[in-house]
Amino acid sequence: MPLSSNDPSTVDLGDVDLFAKGAPYDVFARLRRDAPVHWNAKADGAGFWNLTRHPDVFAVSQDSTSFSSADRGIMIFDPDDEAPRPPMMIEMDPPTHTRYRSLVNRAFTPRRVAGLRDYAAKLVEGIVGDALAKRRCDFVRDVAAVLPLQIILEMMGVDPSQRDPFFDLANRVMGFSDPEFGELDEGENVAAQAEMAAFARRLAEEKALRPGDDLASELLSVEVDGEKLTPTEFDLFFLLLVTAGSETTRSAIAGGVRSFHQFPEQWRRLGEDRSLLPAAIEEILRYTTPIHHFRRTATRDLEIRGTKIRAGDKVVVWYSSANRDEDVFVEPNRFDVARTPNEQLSFGFGRHFCLGANLARLELRVMLEALLDRDAVAEPAGPVEYMRSNFAHSMKRMPVDLVARS
Repeated sequence: MPLSSNDPSTVDLGDVDLFAKGAPYDVFARLRRDAPVHWNAKADGAGFWNLTRHPDVFAVSQDSTSFSSADRGIMIFDPDDEAPRPPMMIEMDPPTHTRYRSLVNRAFTPRRVAGLRDYAAKLVEGIVGDALAKRRCDFVRDVAAVLPLQIILEMMGVDPSQRDPFFDLANRVMGFSDPEFGELDEGENVAAQAEMAAFARRLAEEKALRPGDDLASELLSVEVDGEKLTPTEFDLFFLLLVTAGSETTRSAIAGGVRSFHQFPEQWRRLGEDRSLLPAAIEEILRYTTPIHHFRRTATRDLEIRGTKIRAGDKVVVWYSSANRDEDVFVEPNRFDVARTPNEQLSFGFGRHFCLGANLARLELRVMLEALLDRDAVAEPAGPVEYMRSNFAHSMKRMPVDLVARS
């Protein structure tokens, strides 16, 4: 839809072309001001409510009773009734979600994640060193994507010799609405998910013969209500953990480095005072917001800001907008490594709070430390390309000259 009109009814956040160059922050700002509870009409009648203010996104995220993840899923589009698949964990409601989440919770505790620090630091030394040796690189593929993908595949017990296809495979799973990666219907990339499932089946067969001290072996041995995971349930766990565990953190790393180029004084400030690292990580997560939205379905008639929402209505919470809410964040479009408080919602909230939040923060920290140690700067060497997606706020390419100044 054209953006020149001041009429919020002309805004269509279901139009992925609106996100071709990243988040449409000007549109979000207009909706927050004029229509914070905005009905997004669609020609096929499958309209949805857009929530763009921080308090509303927060409230819906923590209310899994009134707003369901299981009823019709978490995407703006409805699932294909003709080719249904079992739900992933993020598409479940309590108590089912609680039982399945408990299977992987212990792999992401602060203690378990802290145990990965040395491995992550050694890995990032090689990643940054290789990129500096090349000087000109695609920061997304050569740097940002490598660390989180290698760590989650290591946690899953995937042999290093089998990891190469996963960067492109994760792109195809997440970039379903991008013509470079997706399929014609702009729904889920079924072919990519099938390839990921086939790999998961082979991995399960290997772990059945030779179980190890890894997350895949744990998932295959544990029981839910007295029964082990079915092959399909394991496939979906693998798909969720690999894509969510790599794609989102890669977006935060790449987006963070780009933000430091746009605000170079913040890089100098962080280099002079590394005690700001925790705050800087939260600001990167706020400013980049790797996932634009999740959808919920109202389970009952209710009101939000005086607007009536009916049972069965789609309700879409926009994290990219909530993280720039002027009523919550002072100068929200300014990148500030010392911002406090910082109530960013990039990890969601409530029952579906991101399982890998501790891991993402660790990966961001070791990457920033490695770049700070060298005072490395990423000078743009070409246009940034974003994924054509209103779901994943992800860069496809970011060509840079990576130079160490110390």
